[in-house]
Amino acid sequence: MRYRLGLRTAWRALSAHKMRTGLTLLGIVVGVGAVVAMVAIGQGTRSEVLRKVENMGTNLLVVSAGQLKLVAGRQQQAGAAAITLTEKDARAIGEEVPSVAAVAPAQNKQLQVRFEDLTTTTTVVGTTPEYQVVRNSHPVAGEFFDDEQDRSSARVAVLGQTAVLNLFGTRDPVGETIRVGNVPFTVIGVMEPKGLDISGKDQDDQIFVPLRTALRRLFNLTYLSTVYVSVRDSREMAQAVPAITEVLRERHRLRPGAADDFTVQSQSAMLEAQAAVSGTFTLLLGSIGGISLLVGGIGILAIMLIAVRERTREIGVRRALGARRKDILLQFLIETSLLSVVGGLGGVAVGVAGALVVSLATGWPMLIPWATALAAVAFSVILGLLFGVYPARRAAALDPIVALRVS
Repeated sequence: MRYRLGLRTAWRALSAHKMRTGLTLLGIVVGVGAVVAMVAIGQGTRSEVLRKVENMGTNLLVVSAGQLKLVAGRQQQAGAAAITLTEKDARAIGEEVPSVAAVAPAQNKQLQVRFEDLTTTTTVVGTTPEYQVVRNSHPVAGEFFDDEQDRSSARVAVLGQTAVLNLFGTRDPVGETIRVGNVPFTVIGVMEPKGLDISGKDQDDQIFVPLRTALRRLFNLTYLSTVYVSVRDSREMAQAVPAITEVLRERHRLRPGAADDFTVQSQSAMLEAQAAVSGTFTLLLGSIGGISLLVGGIGILAIMLIAVRERTREIGVRRALGARRKDILLQFLIETSLLSVVGGLGGVAVGVAGALVVSLATGWPMLIPWATALAAVAFSVILGLLFGVYPARRAAALDPIVALRVS
């Protein structure tokens, strides 16, 4: 009964100063809302990054020519373009590393592609049929080229969804002839949509052709840029990396201590790196929201100190009528708790709404962190109590005779 009476008294006291109470609540709402919204966006972005890495393929290792370095979150070639990987290297990896299930060598280049009067510039990827398995990417219409078409340097092409849209619109491209540079190709399939990769590149803006056709008829090259490797079991990923490194160092006749002229990256390493970056990003956003919440707590401290000063006579009357110090202390703590709970719940609603608006406006993914939301509300209550204890103790310590003398 005492707590119910305390809640009614607290509500009347807070309602008597609507503007002041509203501004105090605003501080809590902004703080909790900022935490919820920022963590929701951060966790959603992290989830999307992990999905994109996993979408690259199953138990994937990527062997790249030359040394790669990370610049502004993207991989770039260190030094001049490397010409250190060949088809024989790809075959050796598949034959000499027992844990390898499939290998897909690849070379790519930006080229102009034309169909009738329409022209676009897209990435032409020369690869082998194993690409479908290694990169977990399959046609949704028509078919992918086979080993015989690769060996015979057949002029056939499989288009990504963006390339289809740019060249054909809604028209069915299978069976049509396109010109890659000046070389005619027959479209035999359309790949499933893949979306953007972790670097922001459109994976659907590509055209796939047999590797030997690409190297001889389009690129005039004898080397590869990339070898995609699928490992039989995820538990063998850690052993596969040094095994591939040993095979390639031996084939390239690198001396002991000499730097590798290639880079081997594992899917798990990419996942860990991206998860670490996303986790740091989420922590940073959450910290900014936490600072806002702290400012809201300071607002509660200020408002309750003002309330104690204004209600000194009321406190004296209550003490004179028999209220104990702990009753006064409890009353002011109930008021701060009420402010914190209402502000916290309002902040969760504002945070979820804000995250939804940002997600719709920017296209960023969003994952509502309900555990974080509950933690933010609990933290706001604890913060409110901590900042409310001093004013409450100050009110409870007032001498009733002195308080009654205040006009």
